[in-house]
Amino acid sequence: MMQLGVKTSGTAVACSHFLSPRAFPPTAIAITRRHLKPYCLYRSIKMSAEQIVEHVVLFKAKPDADPSKLTAMVNNLNSLTSLNQVVHLSSGPLIRDRSSSFSFTHILHSRYKSKSDLADYSAHPDHVSVVRQYVLPMVDDIMAVDWVPIEFSGPTGVPPGSAMRLTFLKLKENLGENEKSQVLSAVGGIKEKFSGIEQLTVGENFSPGRAKGFSIASIAVFKGVDELEALESQTELANEQKEKVKEFLDGVVVVDYAVLPTQSASL
Repeated sequence: MMQLGVKTSGTAVACSHFLSPRAFPPTAIAITRRHLKPYCLYRSIKMSAEQIVEHVVLFKAKPDADPSKLTAMVNNLNSLTSLNQVVHLSSGPLIRDRSSSFSFTHILHSRYKSKSDLADYSAHPDHVSVVRQYVLPMVDDIMAVDWVPIEFSGPTGVPPGSAMRLTFLKLKENLGENEKSQVLSAVGGIKEKFSGIEQLTVGENFSPGRAKGFSIASIAVFKGVDELEALESQTELANEQKEKVKEFLDGVVVVDYAVLPTQSASL
């Protein structure tokens, strides 16, 4: 996997939840484990015969970046959708970054049929050229996460106009497999709680080098921005989900993104 030559410093705090922009309350509430189904059971029931690999890169544009060059960066990243290894690819500006410790401004989200396809994409000369010529001069921080979803169903592409909430969780040190499994189970269960989610993928990051310590990732796909924004009216339910896992977390990154038509990003 190509390593981008930009800084990846910064410490995330547990500032927002994967379904709510509100901060975690200061007092920890003990987890009620009986409400969480074991992850091994969740995995055995939900594992899909179809496999994809999720690849997400978050970019922080330089404060003085020329808007026209940022547009060129996005358009050239979107042009990589033509590579044979790519199943789906979309890049553009974020709607918002809900994380207090980072100020990400742009995203690339792509999908592949296998880890080897992702590796081939990363090493492809066209990808290397776009990164060197259009990305590195424009950004001063990145975060990249890759995972194989525990469950995958629905279309491999994310249609233009769709909205996405991407969540990345950093677990506290020295947690056991049981605690990690409970976090995965809680995140994997949110689709059953929120009817607006059309597709949900959850998994463990397998590329720690640029992930800033975040090890669990999820993408919730919505029909559009209105459906995503409707989550804000479901605070009580979101808080209920949050309480199940917050004592295990050392940081959360949450970003929202609306999928733009390829090659027509406007900043």
